[in-house]
Amino acid sequence: MPIPADAVPAALVPLVDRALARLAVSLADGGHWPPPAETLDRLRRLAITSDFAIDTLCRQPALLSQLLQPGCPPLPLPVLDPQQPADWPQRLRRYRGAASTRLIWRDLEGLDDVPATLAGATALAEHCLGLALAALEQEFAGRHGVVRASDGSAQQLVVFGLGKLGGGELNFSSDVDLVYAYPQGGESDGTRPLAAEEYFARLGQRLARLLDETTVDGFSHRVDLRLRPFGSAGRVALSFAGMDQYFQREGRDWERYAWLKARAVAGDIAAGEAWLQTLRPFVYRRYLDFTALDGLRDMKAAITAEVSRREMFDDIKRGPGGIREIEFLAQALQLIRGGREASLRERRLLHALPALVACGQMAAQDGQDLLQAYAFLRRLENRLQMLRDAQTHALPADPIDRLRIAVGLGYPDADALLAALDVQRQRVSTEFGALLAPRKGQAAPDALSSYWRGLPEGGSAQILADAGFHDPASADQSLREFAQSSGVKSLSDSARARLDRVLPALLHAATGSPRPDAALKRVLGLLQAILRRTSYLALLDEQPSALARLVDVLARSALLAERLAAYPLLLDELLDVRVSGPIPDAAALQAECDTALAVDDPEAALRLLNEVRLALSFRMALATLDGRQRAVDSTRQLAELAQAVVVTVLAMAEADMGHAHGRIPGGRFAIIGYGSLGGLELGFGSDLDLVFLHDHPADQDSSDGKRPLDPGRWYARLAQKVMALLGAVTAAGRLYDIDVRLRPDGGKGALVSSLASYTEYQRERAWTWEHQALVRARGIAGDASLLADFEQVRAQTLARPRDPAVLYADVLKMRARMRAELDRSDAARLDLKQGAGGIVDLEFLLQTGVLDSAGGHPQVLQPRDTPQLIDALADIAWLPGGTRAGLHEAHAALLDVGLACTLDRRPRLAAPTPALEEACAVISAACEAAGLPFQAPAETT
Repeated sequence: MPIPADAVPAALVPLVDRALARLAVSLADGGHWPPPAETLDRLRRLAITSDFAIDTLCRQPALLSQLLQPGCPPLPLPVLDPQQPADWPQRLRRYRGAASTRLIWRDLEGLDDVPATLAGATALAEHCLGLALAALEQEFAGRHGVVRASDGSAQQLVVFGLGKLGGGELNFSSDVDLVYAYPQGGESDGTRPLAAEEYFARLGQRLARLLDETTVDGFSHRVDLRLRPFGSAGRVALSFAGMDQYFQREGRDWERYAWLKARAVAGDIAAGEAWLQTLRPFVYRRYLDFTALDGLRDMKAAITAEVSRREMFDDIKRGPGGIREIEFLAQALQLIRGGREASLRERRLLHALPALVACGQMAAQDGQDLLQAYAFLRRLENRLQMLRDAQTHALPADPIDRLRIAVGLGYPDADALLAALDVQRQRVSTEFGALLAPRKGQAAPDALSSYWRGLPEGGSAQILADAGFHDPASADQSLREFAQSSGVKSLSDSARARLDRVLPALLHAATGSPRPDAALKRVLGLLQAILRRTSYLALLDEQPSALARLVDVLARSALLAERLAAYPLLLDELLDVRVSGPIPDAAALQAECDTALAVDDPEAALRLLNEVRLALSFRMALATLDGRQRAVDSTRQLAELAQAVVVTVLAMAEADMGHAHGRIPGGRFAIIGYGSLGGLELGFGSDLDLVFLHDHPADQDSSDGKRPLDPGRWYARLAQKVMALLGAVTAAGRLYDIDVRLRPDGGKGALVSSLASYTEYQRERAWTWEHQALVRARGIAGDASLLADFEQVRAQTLARPRDPAVLYADVLKMRARMRAELDRSDAARLDLKQGAGGIVDLEFLLQTGVLDSAGGHPQVLQPRDTPQLIDALADIAWLPGGTRAGLHEAHAALLDVGLACTLDRRPRLAAPTPALEEACAVISAACEAAGLPFQAPAETT
């Protein structure tokens, strides 16, 4: 707000009076003095805030009338006349001075908040860069021509802005961090040709001088080129290929922080932004990357040493609790998680902090506190620089200058400003310290740490016995072998230091688990797999919660231990905030799988799809293991995930076939899921029972591509491609094993059946057991109309009239045969699937019910999964009265025990418990009541 004369602090009165006297001299000639009283009050505040603004108004008196216009509109851009290059520096500098004074004026008038001021300073730098580069490009084209690549395409300089310029949050008097590049090499086509490297180097150097050199009119923008590859010793401009080579071979951790904010700001912006997309894997790792904290610690230590050495504690940028700590904190969390969370790949800090809150990586209140602190510090930083257009970040030592800053910001004196500053800096220091502190709180007990450090020569197994291992001798032997392994011996010093912190903590966590010896064995297997991938050691080192969670999972699940060792990227899931939340529904699962379709490289797309499947199934396994959901929910989710994967793979396969051979006009293709996939009861590691159908117009005899195929061959190849993609081994494993033996005529039949032949087979030749299998069959992927036709064929087949005596005899005979061949039960253990009263007995009961009743009760045709089949058959009273609830619980109980066996890599054989015996008894009783005494197959058949 304006400051009247009587409100100016006495210490500042002489300064204000001198400023107004200078303005009076400059403005008098144009008849602009004296101005109205309100304008004088505004000028007094301007004089307190900025010597630079007063100097600019004295040199450009006409500027005042523009500032006083309603809304203080933007200034017109200067014109750099190609015929007058000597005038370019003055025009740029006068424009920059006037536009900067406008930013000060808008800040003081309350027209701009901090983000608007930062955006305004950024836009000003970009305008000057763009104008200067365009003028120089025209000059160079006249002198040397245009650089052309080997294919004849014109090449243009790309100017990357790093730091706050790249982030769109430039402070008032900041230098601009620039890196020059160009898409391809070549030579200019003028009368004085230059190679691309020299051409763009000269152009870049001229650009820097045009902006940076101080003249009688000051400077436009200070230019810093030291962030380019190899720093000051590197080439001024590199081709994109040269940039790629540098980052692949030489890129360092601090450069990941620098390039996180990179943005193409001038020249060939489209080419620059496209190249930055290729740099993303360097900046953001695909996994959770806690090695980013190492680089952060190194940078912070260097800055702290510099602050201490130069006594820079009043530096609000680099000092404790300063701007740099907020930036580092946000960027570290972005680098750790940005490879997995696209929303965190944000150049602008003011947007990155809310994104971190939204992703659950920062508490909402902490995010709000940091935003407030950042706005406070950046506003203060701008005012420090507005004072004299100096690139300073330190509170001035001069008492008058301190008072000027305080009064300009609305504080009564410097002490009040410092008190407010201390509050904000303390907030920042607390948050920043918490980020770097985790490893301090995870030290393992001294005994286990000393034991590990003494291996392989020292150490005593008694320490392991005292710690709680049941077989300390075996544990001791395993640890000695691990310590002597080549993987451990070849570790770098920093990685070995991490291992020396992590392993004792893992040992301690193992002793607290229900199965310490199993946990240790699995821990060592995992460590062997990740020793050369320091990012995963860093994850365990930096995140004690992940370490404890890991040991808990390893102790309880051999299956998950195997998967973690084979695919360490799953360690990321232990820290994903979504892991303890609800599992995505079927639509969300499909959306996650479909992200692979956006990847152009087929191999990379398949790997991504595998990673998505691994991560989601791992999340489902953890929910089951933790008891957050029952197995009946997990098996349904696993089937929904498998269906989503098949849908995505079919899209990949169809695109590939279309590219190679075209499409079958009017043709249709569908994939039917049988067994546990169709019945929405898939286990971890289960294969998929698939049947392929096709249909096409009778007059269509080939595909419409350059290499046409007849429909039979086209659809056979499509099915083979689907199977190949599902079974292909990638770095993230294979998707699924496939079983196609349930197709018509089994292994002797065609891989893909026409709808007509499939219909004929089901009507004329299918066995009763094949109709039983059809009860659970479900359309999974493909043409919607063909899937609807399949549903009609299925309904007609299942609902046809049957002789109950023949049906029951066939079912009993098949069940007896299966039990004789597959039941692994013995006196001490029950086969949960094939044993008496097990899962298959229940499935056969329900399948028989559908085949027996569908003709008169079509509603039983709709459900495929066991719970809904129980309800449907109970609703029509085909199941004995009062059995509904008992069968639901029996089914859920058997699945719970069976899935627990699978998760721990044990066969689905369980010792009888009262709950298990009750479940089997309920199922057996229901079968007998329905006339299906499966437990005595010999007598029945």
